[in-house]
Amino acid sequence: MSDIFITLFIAVVSFFVFLIGEPVVRWLLRVFGVYAIVEEGTCHVYVLFGKVVSVLKEPGLHLLWLKLGPRALIINLLGERHILDMRLDQQYLRSLPVNSEEGAPMGIGVWYEMQISDPVAYLFKNTDPRGSLSANVSSATVRMLSNMPLDDMLVTRHVMSRAVREEVSPKSEQWGYRLGSVYVRKVHFRDSGMIRQIEEKVVNRLRQVTSAILQDGANRVSIITSSAERRAAVEFARAQAMRPQIVGAALQQIGEDPEVAKAMFAILETQNLVNGEARITFLPNGDGVLADLLAAAPAPVARRAA
Repeated sequence: MSDIFITLFIAVVSFFVFLIGEPVVRWLLRVFGVYAIVEEGTCHVYVLFGKVVSVLKEPGLHLLWLKLGPRALIINLLGERHILDMRLDQQYLRSLPVNSEEGAPMGIGVWYEMQISDPVAYLFKNTDPRGSLSANVSSATVRMLSNMPLDDMLVTRHVMSRAVREEVSPKSEQWGYRLGSVYVRKVHFRDSGMIRQIEEKVVNRLRQVTSAILQDGANRVSIITSSAERRAAVEFARAQAMRPQIVGAALQQIGEDPEVAKAMFAILETQNLVNGEARITFLPNGDGVLADLLAAAPAPVARRAA
């Protein structure tokens, strides 16, 4: 049993030693400059007594004793280590004030990319490279794009972006800050009164165009309607003119046969009597007294009023 307790005690002690001692040992190794770990997209700049002694750009594990020699023992105690972010960064400047050639107050939004190209120049040639780059982009935008024609300002954004980049890039390179892509993303009016006037003009123009379209449609419909009515009138007139000829030819053909003509006129007369409002009384054949009595009878009220 004693051997088991001894083994457990050694295991517990070893666990806590490695749990606490391993980070402490690694910290001591880093403090005395045995090694340094450079992460992806970063750069380490070591400065000793005001002088840059090493720049580590490659990611991975670096043995400082092999690179700095004896100075690695005191570099973290008496010197400085600057960790810089080397990744591509972006910034957007909103509504930079610019006046067009016509005097219209315009606002321009500029989006640009930047990246550290020289870590030493970035640290020691400018105290605020990011702020200086932003100020230079802003001033270059105002200086290069002022007094441009309004049409060009609203259309030729690629040309404006290239002009701003060519103006700012040489200055940014001196500070170790590389200017990447520059793009004019937004061009807008800054005067609210002018914006309202433009909106009113656009609305009035849309109303005029809409009215012109409606009037043109009405005119086309009127032309089509009048043309159709004229053609219909012509066809009706032609039919009206042809009706007597057709009826006459039919009557002539019927009149050639007396029996057919007599039967047709009898049918027409009977149809007129049926369609009319006359009162018809049928009498038996050869009864003259009944006919006289009916003739002497007074007419109905409706008939008398008619």
